[in-house]
Amino acid sequence: MEMPFREAPPDNGAGLVPTDSMAPHKEELSYKIKEQKVVVDELSNLKKNRKVYRQQQNSNIFFLADRTEMLSESKNVLDELKKEYQEIENSEKNKIKK
Repeated sequence: MEMPFREAPPDNGAGLVPTDSMAPHKEELSYKIKEQKVVVDELSNLKKNRKVYRQQQNSNIFFLADRTEMLSESKNVLDELKKEYQEIENSEKNKIKK
């Protein structure tokens, strides 16, 4: 499932260096969560008669989309990202305890 209004995270090279730590992935997830929160807020605050467009994956073509459907999908994506972030947090806590 793609995220609407998605921008690429800043290229800081963190993903290019192999490490044992999950810190780069955690930072990227944190960035995506913040980004997704903005998308959900923007869609939530739109008037009911406003049109929403979804970008075709790997393209500059946009298609008309249903606002409520896009909001629902965006919330689901946000929940999945938060869940993944929490799993990383828990695994880091378990490593510290060991």
